[in-house]
Amino acid sequence: MYKKKIIKWAGVAFVSISFTACSLPTIVQRSVNTAVPTHYNNAQDTTNTAKLRWQDYFTDSNLIALVDTALQHNQELNIILQEIQIAQSEVRARKGEYLPSVGLKAGAGLDKVARYTNIGAMEATTNIEGDREMPEPLPDFLVGAYAKWEVDVWHKLRNAKKAAAFRYLSSVEGKNFMVTNLVAEIANSYYELLALDNQLDIVKQNIAIQTDALEIVKAQKEATRVNELAVRRFEAQVLSTKSLQYNIQQRITETENRINFLVGRYPQPIKRNSQAFNDLMPGKIQAGVPAQLLENRPDIKQAELELEAAKLDVQVAKANFYPSLGITAGVGIQAFDPSFLLKTPESLLYSLAGDLTAPLINRNAIKATYYGANAKQLQAVYSYERTVLNAYIEVTNQLSNISNLEKSYNLKARQVQALTQSVGISNELFKSARADYMEVLLTQREALESRFELIETKMQQLNAQVAMYQALGGGWNL
Repeated sequence: MYKKKIIKWAGVAFVSISFTACSLPTIVQRSVNTAVPTHYNNAQDTTNTAKLRWQDYFTDSNLIALVDTALQHNQELNIILQEIQIAQSEVRARKGEYLPSVGLKAGAGLDKVARYTNIGAMEATTNIEGDREMPEPLPDFLVGAYAKWEVDVWHKLRNAKKAAAFRYLSSVEGKNFMVTNLVAEIANSYYELLALDNQLDIVKQNIAIQTDALEIVKAQKEATRVNELAVRRFEAQVLSTKSLQYNIQQRITETENRINFLVGRYPQPIKRNSQAFNDLMPGKIQAGVPAQLLENRPDIKQAELELEAAKLDVQVAKANFYPSLGITAGVGIQAFDPSFLLKTPESLLYSLAGDLTAPLINRNAIKATYYGANAKQLQAVYSYERTVLNAYIEVTNQLSNISNLEKSYNLKARQVQALTQSVGISNELFKSARADYMEVLLTQREALESRFELIETKMQQLNAQVAMYQALGGGWNL
């Protein structure tokens, strides 16, 4: 009779497990589009500037020293490094879940049961070693070992461990992406600082020129060749240029402090050679082919690793629908008197049990986890494709930007040359009364603006070189 009941319940359990394993909900899946264009602007050269280390890409020793200090002391980068340690600890934790766990335990207790109960009555009639009665209350001493293990039949635990490993590698790539951005931000700020220094020098030169012109106008007023209006206009021009000087000085202070913040230190002067700015020439950039972005860009590799982890999360969630097999075991010695602990086999105890469980009814929580994991997987697919597309567009934009800035710089250089010559011409004509003061003022203003724009364009050229190096995935390889 008992045998028939066991067979009956075993059959019910088998049918339940079969139903559970075969009735998975349907989810939407989507393949990843990994295709990228074969080239940029019909260029087929595979040489890639991103392969250069940042120490070799940048030539300014002061800039190299700033970047090197930032890589050691930047607080945000150090926070990212701790996130890597957290991800590594998660891998260790996941690895421990699919291995058997073994522990030791020891305990002592005291138990008094009522005499008029089945256990109390048995203890009252039980003698130990002749006529020695069971002690009351009854002590209890235990020393033993226990083990438990979930057999990873469906690779649920192993997949969870692999997903954690992918996320650890993703955090490493996130750190590399952070390094790339940090190097680029410091370089851009450094070049901006050099440009501001040169603009400040130009302002000071113009203040001297305009002050001399003001003295000439005052002398001419004394000679009744011009009126008071001309004097006031020239004076206003000098005051305006002096005001511009203080605006630039404030921008220099803020740029220095931004660099100090990135370097991870309190405000202090930034060591630099501003005179070398005019000699800086944008170097040649070799973009390679778009397929190299998949290898060089840390953000693309990070998105790819996150996608692999998301795929494994779906497998882990799927395994929750299947039955799980657990095994528990224990062995030890137990007695009410410590002197009996070593008397075996009387004090020996052991246990071994296995359990098979599977969800059957009300699986909404498991379904929700499964659907959520699949939605996150689709998010990871779109995120990866978006990252690749963004990388390609960034490179394409910077290639165009570099080309256009080069043409713009050449034209502005000619403009500066022409206006610089016109300043001298206008001054001579004004002295000989062949030009009015408005022409002189306008010419000086245009010359100042053109020199400012020329420096601004050169800074944009240098920043474009940095942005191109960053877009190609350079700067993280130390």
